Amino acid sequence: MVPDFSGYVTRYGIKCSDGRTILAHAFKANDGDQIPLVWQHQHNDPENVLGHLILQHVDDGVRADGFFNDTVAGQQAKALVLHKDITALSIYANKLIHKGQTVTHGNIREGSLVLAGANPGAFIDNLHLQHGDDDKVLEDEAIIYSGAELEHASTTVPGAKKVVPAQKGPMPSAPAVNDNDGDDLPPDATVEEVIGSLTDQQKQVVYGLIGAATMQQGETTDNNPSNAITHHDKEGAGQVSRNVFDQTKDGQTKPSRAGSELTHSDVEEIFSSARKSGSLKEAVEGFAIAHGIDSIETLFPYDQAVTDSPEWISRRMEWVAGVLTGTRKTPFSRIRSWTADITQEEARAKGYIKANLKREEFFGVARRITTPQTIYKKQKLDRDDILDITDFDVVVWLQTELRIMLDEELARAILVGDGRDIADLDKINPANVRPIYGDDEMYVTQLNVDLRVAGAENVGEAKADNIVDAVVMGMRHYRGSGNPVMYTTLPYLAMMLLAKDTLGRRLYPTKVELAAALSVSDVVPCEALEATPGLIGIIVNLTDYTVGADKGGEVSMFDFFDIDYNQFKYLMETRVSGAMTKYKGALVVTEFTGAGTLLPDPTVPAFDTVTGVVTIPTTAHVSYVDVADDGTVGSALTAGAQGAIAVASSVRVRALAASTYEFGDQAETDWTFTRTG
Repeated sequence: MVPDFSGYVTRYGIKCSDGRTILAHAFKANDGDQIPLVWQHQHNDPENVLGHLILQHVDDGVRADGFFNDTVAGQQAKALVLHKDITALSIYANKLIHKGQTVTHGNIREGSLVLAGANPGAFIDNLHLQHGDDDKVLEDEAIIYSGAELEHASTTVPGAKKVVPAQKGPMPSAPAVNDNDGDDLPPDATVEEVIGSLTDQQKQVVYGLIGAATMQQGETTDNNPSNAITHHDKEGAGQVSRNVFDQTKDGQTKPSRAGSELTHSDVEEIFSSARKSGSLKEAVEGFAIAHGIDSIETLFPYDQAVTDSPEWISRRMEWVAGVLTGTRKTPFSRIRSWTADITQEEARAKGYIKANLKREEFFGVARRITTPQTIYKKQKLDRDDILDITDFDVVVWLQTELRIMLDEELARAILVGDGRDIADLDKINPANVRPIYGDDEMYVTQLNVDLRVAGAENVGEAKADNIVDAVVMGMRHYRGSGNPVMYTTLPYLAMMLLAKDTLGRRLYPTKVELAAALSVSDVVPCEALEATPGLIGIIVNLTDYTVGADKGGEVSMFDFFDIDYNQFKYLMETRVSGAMTKYKGALVVTEFTGAGTLLPDPTVPAFDTVTGVVTIPTTAHVSYVDVADDGTVGSALTAGAQGAIAVASSVRVRALAASTYEFGDQAETDWTFTRTG
């Protein structure tokens, strides 16, 4: 049987207008289910059932094939879909499992054709029209955004917003034109239709009146049909069944009398008076006094929160998830990385000449061990505060903050360290979670960029060119896995994106083009890097950074009630280690700000493998030193031949730039020589 239409009833990972985000596979259990198809989620009347949907779970959401029934309403809805008057689908689900503002599991009970869906990814994208014996599929896509808050989840879920269902009414055959005078409304208009007929200012007054009436009577509009507002025509035939002007001082409803209801003409009178006096409050107050209201605050209910919970004022966090998910994970917390350098001359394969001695090759093996450290976030709440805060779940809200800040701190420690002083008791030890910035040159190559371009015809272009040129030239030192990502700051990113040529055209109009110019897969702005002066960016594929945690050391949540202080205490912690484990797996790009200049790669000292003699060259602004096995730097070596080293022994020599100078990169400044003769 060919469906009348098909489309997504919901998509995963998209924030709905009601604040929820549905995680992937949340409705996987509904695959193959048949559910009713209704109009605008009005399931209190059989006439609103238009047909049924067959659900199909896919990776990015839930799709459905729709079949209209043969009723008048079903065929009318089919015509609306055929002519693309209706393109949005929505769902009604219950048995929802929440984790904060995300839905991890639920059961879809109903699908609905709606004027605007709560999930912007839900729409009808395929129409199946049957022409004789042939089936024709028309590809179409439309996404409707609307301020309408439609029923998208079970209203019985704890913490869910209350959704006021529309009063029973027939499905419209075509949308009515609203000129805000009220005469376009049908006699049995719903609450939404009446409110929609008012101007924005009129709506504010009506909302206040309804809110006041609701609070004084202790009732909600969804369980007392008498609170509904019915249509007022120009002759005043309709009336408001109950309003704030019909109440006595003790909150009781007064007997209805002519002129006691708030009609459209009353609203016009209020605004006419406001235009004369210049004060809407005075106009409403005067009208209220005329109707026996001597307490104006009843017209203006208490303030309402516009969000479900207080919003966080935080640094930009978009980069955090990419860092934590990109790293390599191991189930043990003691990380050992070891390398054997076979790039030295002595490690090369050799040709053999008959009767000559075959000599062994020499290369060193280096290793580094990284041990774990506990990283934690702790908070406490008075039990009285938990009981008194009823607007939202303060415990869940606080636990969300714990995880957000813990994740950010760990991601920051991986890239640049936590920035605390070495003597700070709260510092994350860089020997336990080793930051890429400042790591040993065996794993990280530092590139220096001179952005001093005084006198340049186009300063922005010159600076951007210098950064791009330095990165492209420095990529020859990158030995990491695959295509790396560049983490940078918004100021440096903006500098490169805004760079223009002499004709005023952008050099890199988009991040995609900039990434291509830099030879990286993506350019990610990271606010945490801004705390490190002169740091332009870190180029790395985080697969080459290993994070280790033993069983039990993963992120864990603990809570404890302190009976003495009547407080709940919450602790979230993890015990991990982290380090680069790939030789030359990252590039760190920094801005050179010295008084001197950037120097080219230093000259490599000469070495005779047979005699074991190192000859130090003479290079301006460069000195050479010997380095001990433990990394201790010795005194400067004089230019010329040095003393011979013993057979099978090695010497390590390093080039240092003079004060106020820097090398363009730090990749070719350290050499190890081994005597084989």
